[in-house]
Amino acid sequence: MTTTYSRAASTALASLLLFASPALAQTTAPAKSECSKEADAKGLHGKERKKFRAECKKAAEEKK
Repeated sequence: MTTTYSRAASTALASLLLFASPALAQTTAPAKSECSKEADAKGLHGKERKKFRAECKKAAEEKK
């Protein structure tokens, strides 16, 4: 009986983590892609692009 309960609890926890992970990941992905698009539009490359994207992502995080 205990083994069945433990397996059910483990399965439920694993399912929760599996489905929660993509939702958490989606909160930062749009900011990264938007910053990349802006850098592309400005024609930035190398160190300038890296610096711009870092500042852009930081600003996006602060808006939350």
